Amino acid sequence: MAATAAPSHAAPSAEVLDKQIVHLTDVTVSFDGFKALSIGTFGLDRDELRVVVGPNGAGKTTLCDVISGKTRVTTGRVYFDRVDTTHMKDVEIARLGVGRKFQTPTVFDSLTVYENMRLALPGRRGALQNLFGRESPEQKASILAILDRVHLMQDVATPARYLSHGQRQWLEISMLIVAGPKLLLVDEPAAGLTDRETEMTAELLLELKGRHTIMVIEHDMDFVRRLNSRVTVLNEGKVLADGTLDQVQADPLVIEAYLGR
Repeated sequence: MAATAAPSHAAPSAEVLDKQIVHLTDVTVSFDGFKALSIGTFGLDRDELRVVVGPNGAGKTTLCDVISGKTRVTTGRVYFDRVDTTHMKDVEIARLGVGRKFQTPTVFDSLTVYENMRLALPGRRGALQNLFGRESPEQKASILAILDRVHLMQDVATPARYLSHGQRQWLEISMLIVAGPKLLLVDEPAAGLTDRETEMTAELLLELKGRHTIMVIEHDMDFVRRLNSRVTVLNEGKVLADGTLDQVQADPLVIEAYLGR
């Protein structure tokens, strides 16, 4: 039997793409017949902070993978900053301005906090050049300003291996910021943090709101409430509910599928 061609999808309107930096239309992702994602429409407004929640296997990571280009869609279209990125490589999408922080911080333990930041500077090719090259005064000022914002100024010369888990989270977020992305995809930033670190991480994300578009995947409902932002609930690869935290927590479908468990 001949393969069935994927249906064509009309591009969203210019008005939609002007408003939303991320837009998904009729997106499905299937792995060996299992449909991991099935979303009619999903969008992130420019400079908004959105939180995505859902039970394990709900499709949260797959959604991030699709936006960042790590996973190709089976059907549908993906747009980032007015560009159709459906068939683009993840490296190309990253260059357009998509930055991603995974659940486990990926920093270089043997390098100092400042050296890690210098590696993340945009517009410099090659690790050796980034590490041993000289940054501009403007870049240095940017690095120090970001480290001051995340309370890491006293640890500028400290090797990353000596940082606490929370400090490593802040360093990786800072490395994303200094790279200048338009979109930050942040996976479970509150995982493993102390109460104080959790509070400070929420404050940091709220400070970044309005300067970047941010999508946060999170399980900790207290942390989600601190962010006081729009919440999208995924379940079985589909958008189950969308609204304020109070609105989605009161949704009977959400209670049954996730919050009531």
